Amino acid sequence: MRTRLLLISHPATAAQRKGTFPADDPLDTRAVEEATSFRASHAGLLNADAALSSPAACALDTARALGLAATIVPDLADADFGRWRGRRLLDVANEDTNALDTWTRDPSAAPHGGESFDALTLRVGGWLDAFEQRGTVIAVTHAGVIRAALMHVLQAPSARFARIEVPPLSVVELQRDQRGWTWWPAPDRRS
Repeated sequence: MRTRLLLISHPATAAQRKGTFPADDPLDTRAVEEATSFRASHAGLLNADAALSSPAACALDTARALGLAATIVPDLADADFGRWRGRRLLDVANEDTNALDTWTRDPSAAPHGGESFDALTLRVGGWLDAFEQRGTVIAVTHAGVIRAALMHVLQAPSARFARIEVPPLSVVELQRDQRGWTWWPAPDRRS
């Protein structure tokens, strides 16, 4: 039996809409309504054999709004933003311009004391390589984690990370068979 993994990015949190680095923010009313609307319009997509979630409040809130009883998977956590966690991007850009510039251009750099993109990709890639569940699995997580999963599956150079956009409530489908993981077009199973 093949494995079908649907990675769903959580809706934007109020902090993200204000340009703030994530800090385990829960979903606000607007984001819960967006996830609930997604659930109503994509009911056929949400039928799965298992559901997983990042430990972050926004991912767990999303899973609940989608009607999923998700198991927490630490490897689905967002990147560790170190001392930038919870800070506005504009403030970091004004106070630590060189470090921010280095971080955005060098995937191995973590000048904020957190996790580099390369480290995130290694973590997520290790999780995918060890993944043993079969059937259809939904994982609610973060845009950066989904980017890292795609980079791992495609074996793309880490410098291409910034060229992948993952909007809120996006779905990326990965499938695994005897050849390994492959990326498939996002399903559109609206009810």
